[in-house]
Amino acid sequence: MGQRVAMISLHTSPLDQPGTGDAGGMNVYVIELSRRLAAQGIAVDVFTRATSSALPQVVEAADGVLVRHVAAGPFEGLTKGELPGQLCTFAREVLRAEAMQPLGHYDAVHSHYWLSGQVGALARDRWNVPLVHSMHTMAKVKNEALADGDTPEPLSRVIGEEQVVEAADLLVANTDTEARQLVDLYGASPHAVEVIHPGVDLDVFAPRGRVRARRELGLPEDAVVLLFAGRIQPLKAPDVLLRAVAVLLKQDPSLRHRLVVPVVGGPSGSGLEHPTALADLAADLGIADVVRFVPPVGQAELAVWTSASTAVAVPSYNESFGLVAVEAQATGTPVVAAAVGGLTTVVRDGVSGLLVDTHEPRDWAAALRRLVDDPDLVERLGQGAVAHAQDFSWERTAERTLEAYERAAGRMGAELAS
Repeated sequence: MGQRVAMISLHTSPLDQPGTGDAGGMNVYVIELSRRLAAQGIAVDVFTRATSSALPQVVEAADGVLVRHVAAGPFEGLTKGELPGQLCTFAREVLRAEAMQPLGHYDAVHSHYWLSGQVGALARDRWNVPLVHSMHTMAKVKNEALADGDTPEPLSRVIGEEQVVEAADLLVANTDTEARQLVDLYGASPHAVEVIHPGVDLDVFAPRGRVRARRELGLPEDAVVLLFAGRIQPLKAPDVLLRAVAVLLKQDPSLRHRLVVPVVGGPSGSGLEHPTALADLAADLGIADVVRFVPPVGQAELAVWTSASTAVAVPSYNESFGLVAVEAQATGTPVVAAAVGGLTTVVRDGVSGLLVDTHEPRDWAAALRRLVDDPDLVERLGQGAVAHAQDFSWERTAERTLEAYERAAGRMGAELAS
């Protein structure tokens, strides 16, 4: 492998705060992977669309990691659905940036999400370097498991993803499940798919003790804390947790004085159409007194919130991986998650948390009640969670990704020779 990689993250910057807008696990993925690649001697340039005229053209995000803000379309007001109209402008500016460097400046392109893959495919052909692509989410998968009130992904995205799958020299899948979806739904060659788990910062997300964390946050030491952390949108299904909490309180009204349900994050996606919908739901369910809305927080503070929790709920309708589930487990907190997508890999049912096969509030209430009623189970699963999380590290992710770049280069060379 050479010495420099062009990382393309068009629609969201790795510098953005995860938990609101379009910023989420992918942002964490891009910046953490870039940092670990740089630590192994690979310089990384991350190209992302500028969303403010005040942003500098280049930001040094870490030693060896530069974030390049590309002007493409109006700085503010563009939704993700409108970004395909700016692909040509974005691609032109990326190619222009490379043209100002010596020949052979980049050794590989790694694109994230289908919009970036469209640009990556063009850069691959112009620069004669391999394209590695990470989907993160896929339209066909999302459309198979839509939440009530959510909007299906458009055909234009489906076609765009199919084009990227065909163009990439190698596709990185987060889990075996995602790899099968790429093959079965998109016709990817099994030989062109590499399964590489994302990681977790085990220095930031480490056991700190529930009592200590609750003191930091001003939470009662004897509270039952059921946490949701992430973007507030139908896909992530925070409403499932709230409806389950309403069932819990109906079954056991005495729980009300001990129950705290923090929702850490902000509206995103179709959730932006009704930004107060979740708060309105809490009021309608009669649980507004136990639900606490917290704006998005940085990684260090998120680690305190997960540490303070009795359990972290991840009720998503689909997750290619589910970083927050790994992060929570690394702090010693069991996760109650929907048995969908990558969450079946991230959470070991009965070992590091509990998997729920449905999104029915009563089923979720039953799973949560097991933890509410059994502190010994919380302790046992918490220990299993810490052990399980050790299997996921960004250092290992970076090592495997470097191997993927080498393999992609080999595949591209074989194609050119044939």
